Amino acid sequence: MKYFSLLCIFILLAACTGKDGNKNASQPASLHQKTMVKNDSSVTATSEATNTSKDSLNEVMLEDDILFNGKLKRFFSLNDFEKVFGKADSIKLMSEEAPCNYIFENPDGSKDMNDRYLYKNGSRFENSQNKVAVDEFRFLNGNYILYKGIKIDAHTTINDLKPIFPNAIRNIGILDVYEEGKLRVIQLREDHEGISDGHLNLFLKNNRVFFMHWWFPC
Repeated sequence: MKYFSLLCIFILLAACTGKDGNKNASQPASLHQKTMVKNDSSVTATSEATNTSKDSLNEVMLEDDILFNGKLKRFFSLNDFEKVFGKADSIKLMSEEAPCNYIFENPDGSKDMNDRYLYKNGSRFENSQNKVAVDEFRFLNGNYILYKGIKIDAHTTINDLKPIFPNAIRNIGILDVYEEGKLRVIQLREDHEGISDGHLNLFLKNNRVFFMHWWFPC
C-alpha cells in the first residue's frame, strides 16, 4: 500500500512536469515567429535595392529646364533665332546630309524635303518653315546655357559639374567625335520615366564643357 501510494505520487508529478514542459517548449516557437515577422526585411531590402538601382542612374536633363543664352528654350521661332543668335553663318538642306532622324518629322513619319540645318558659331539648329530647334550646341563665342538657373559655359569644368550630375560624371566615357578626336562625354537622360530611347551627350574638352548634342537611335 505504501509503495502503491508512492507510485501514484510519482505518476502525478511526472504528468504535471510534462504539461509544464510542453508549455515552455511552445514559447520559443511563438517568440521566434514574432521576431521573424518583426525583423523580416525582405520587402524593405527589395525596395532599397530598387532605389539604389534608380539612384545610380545618370541624371535627367529636361528640355524645359534649359535656357540657351539665358533666353530661349530648345524650340523657338526663326525670328527668335535671329534675334538671339543672329543670321545663320551657313544653311544646308537636311536632305543633303540625310540624317536618320528629323526633329520636325511629320506625324506619318515622312520628312519635309525643304527642312534645313542652320549653322551658327559652330552650333547646328534644325529649321522647318518658321520652327527652329537646337540639335547641337557649341559653347563658343560666349554661348552658354542656364540649367535650373545654373550657368554652364566654356569655363565650366568637370569639377563644377560633379555636384549637378554626380552619377553621370561617375559614369563618364570617351567618344571618338568626327573632326574632334576622342572627347570625354557624359550622357544625360531625357526623361525620368525612361520613355525616350535617346539621351543628351555633354562633351568635354580639356576638362571643360565643349558642346552638347541630342542623340537618338536610328
